[in-house]
Amino acid sequence: MWFLKFLMLLALIVWIGGIIFFAFVEAPTLFSVLPSTRMAGDVVSVSLTRLHWMGLISGVVFLICSLVYNWQKYVQARPFMASHVFVVLMLAFTMVSQFGITPRMREIRARIESMGNPSTLWDNKVFTEFSREHQLSTWTEGTILILGIGVAGLTARRFGSSN
Repeated sequence: MWFLKFLMLLALIVWIGGIIFFAFVEAPTLFSVLPSTRMAGDVVSVSLTRLHWMGLISGVVFLICSLVYNWQKYVQARPFMASHVFVVLMLAFTMVSQFGITPRMREIRARIESMGNPSTLWDNKVFTEFSREHQLSTWTEGTILILGIGVAGLTARRFGSSN
């Protein structure tokens, strides 16, 4: 059972840690260090895709290990535990971001880049559309992070009481 606990904790560390690193270190650094926002956006786009896949894999690993752990400990999977519901919500938000929001942002960025002079875009409808999608993406990632912190707390309490 220790190995299931290990995999569950590792999955949470990878997912939550990745979001924290991306949001507070990588993205701000790229936009302050690289010579253009286009280059920074290109790197952030690739990084976000990798972060999403790390999250999807981590979420599935967590759920499988947690269900097996419950089956071994309680002879029932307990699929509707709060931590499982939170992880399913995290997976759903990650899929919405990866397969909905991110592709729309890429398409809008391509339209913006094809328009020419970026300094004239501040009052442009397309730039407003991009800003709205970016805000939605940020809100989605923040929600995933908050849910993940909740899962970490629930998991710590669960393991603390299962000695």
